[in-house]
Amino acid sequence: MKTLKILKADPFRKEAAVEGPHFKNEANYMGYLITAILLLLWPVAQHLLIGTDPTIGFIDPNIWLLILLSLICFMVVVGLCWWVLQQFWLSLGLPLLGNMVLQFRELSLWQQLGFYWASFVSLLLAAVGVLTAIL
Repeated sequence: MKTLKILKADPFRKEAAVEGPHFKNEANYMGYLITAILLLLWPVAQHLLIGTDPTIGFIDPNIWLLILLSLICFMVVVGLCWWVLQQFWLSLGLPLLGNMVLQFRELSLWQQLGFYWASFVSLLLAAVGVLTAIL
């Protein structure tokens, strides 16, 4: 029976865990650039929206600024989640993401389908839990 193997690397060897397809050594600054542009756009957008019509109320232009604020918060939360994932991945000594994908492809079709269904059910239960918490 083919199963996924967890190959634990030496936790003191950081270079073994950092190499691989999921943690590249080259920096990707696109997320930082978009977040910086959105942060710089915040004060400029306030003056542009109020400057277009001096008789405009403060509530109407602030709706667009709230959308901008939500995008800034989303980018910050995604960046923090990615950083936390990297820290947990390194501390647990999990195998590289490419190795996990290759081992998943070696599973038989019914095992892959079972994993897809389990993922779908856990996502559905998480969504129901979020909706329950909101209501």
